[in-house]
Amino acid sequence: MTLALILAITTLVLFIAVAAAGGAAKLARLDGATYPAALTRAAVAFTAILTLAAAVTGAFAAVLT
Repeated sequence: MTLALILAITTLVLFIAVAAAGGAAKLARLDGATYPAALTRAAVAFTAILTLAAAVTGAFAAVLT
């Protein structure tokens, strides 16, 4: 049960991170950015989502233990 929950949450976080990265890239292209600049913005958005998820997980772990 616990392993299934961890896998489901991990999949959800990765899906949200990829969707945010895609949205950031699309918005950058609509704003007139070049493809390398759009990919850079997408990478920054993806990394920010994963960093936020890690920080929230760390905070929950500290509170619950």
